[in-house]
Amino acid sequence: MSLDYHWHDLLGNLGVILIVGSYFWMQIGRIAGQAPLYSLVNAIGAILVLTSLYFDFNLSAALVESFWLVSSILGLLLGLREARMRNVDTQD
Repeated sequence: MSLDYHWHDLLGNLGVILIVGSYFWMQIGRIAGQAPLYSLVNAIGAILVLTSLYFDFNLSAALVESFWLVSSILGLLLGLREARMRNVDTQD
């Protein structure tokens, strides 16, 4: 049994670390789930995993990561809008 480890495998593993790490930080209260940073880290992680899947495709994983990316981008946009609204309210 040989281990063929490529650069895209490293990217996928880094993506998993980002996704799982940000989830862990949310669970222990170090970051809010609605924080733009949380969504940004999850989106980057999903992109890295999807990049890995481009080279070694798995439909189930691709579907999960695609959903993860779309929901992370949505969360990022909503979080940024919320932050902007708070900033506007404090300036009045």
